[in-house]
Amino acid sequence: MQASDFDYELPEELIAQVPLSDRTNARMMVLDRAEGSISHSGVNSVSEYLQPGDLMVFNNTKVFPARTLGVREDTGGRVELVFVRQIDEETESSGRSVSKWLCIFGSGSKTRAGQRLSLCDGKIHAELCEVLDQGHVVALVDAAEPIMPLLERVGEIPLPPYIGRDVTDADKARYQTVYASQVGAVAAPTAGLHFTDELLGHLAAKGVERCEITLHVGPGTFLPVKVDNVEEHVMHAERYSVGQEAVDAICAAKERGGRIVAVGTTTVRTLEGLWAERGAIEATTGETDIFIYPEYEFGVVDALLTNFHLPKSTLLMMVSAFAGKEFVRRAYEDAVSNSYRFYSYGDCMLII
Repeated sequence: MQASDFDYELPEELIAQVPLSDRTNARMMVLDRAEGSISHSGVNSVSEYLQPGDLMVFNNTKVFPARTLGVREDTGGRVELVFVRQIDEETESSGRSVSKWLCIFGSGSKTRAGQRLSLCDGKIHAELCEVLDQGHVVALVDAAEPIMPLLERVGEIPLPPYIGRDVTDADKARYQTVYASQVGAVAAPTAGLHFTDELLGHLAAKGVERCEITLHVGPGTFLPVKVDNVEEHVMHAERYSVGQEAVDAICAAKERGGRIVAVGTTTVRTLEGLWAERGAIEATTGETDIFIYPEYEFGVVDALLTNFHLPKSTLLMMVSAFAGKEFVRRAYEDAVSNSYRFYSYGDCMLII
């Protein structure tokens, strides 16, 4: 299977640069797998396609202000460091907070171990310990106070690279789901951005149940597959947590014949990764590097709400595995011809 099988042409003007004024005003393409049909609706009508007893599973991860700007201490050259995941326990040394982080490093010069950085006007200092692939580095970070509370004050929300503008105050709220509670993501689970408390209440009133799991979305979600042969792609790992309450809700829905409706590909990845590893949905925490592409047999998820994804991306491959490669190709062509808004702040599709 070739990565080119998942390529498509997208006019740049269809890449959504700003969120809609109302989350629920997004358009929603509906793919009916049984009928092979495509129809057009809106997120505010999602309940019309669900039944009492269905269970919607949401990813409650919360994006933190992981992006920092600064300079190299030796040359003064401008740099960007995006904090991805803390590697070790934070300790105190000489009155400062010290910890190792996996980060993404951006600079106009060559990256090498030993480089020292001054970030956020000197509030954070970092030394690059190890240079990895795809822009990732391991950095030893020190500051006058614990890093996470400091980032909440001086860091920026790391908007996706295809949003070509500066972060605004509005992004702090809108690039976050209304139910986000577990801090740890550097990218939002974007299918969930369409929901409001009012819409969630409307779904509950219809008898559609909900539960939450956690998968901390990493920067790899934006990376295209760069090898020709899809099977050779090495998937990034992401941390997840599934609690007993979610397990009980999923098992109960399955027993009563309700559908498991995954809100977003990150939810699919969590549930199917756990299923592939254990053959069951169990309460646990861990990491998953599952790579879902066509011919994968789904064990948990019955329906999927998802945004439109980048060409040659692992997320598009997952959606193609769920709905069928040619069906999804036709749907994307339809979305382009009907001027749907693409990617994180864009419209969505419901696959039933």
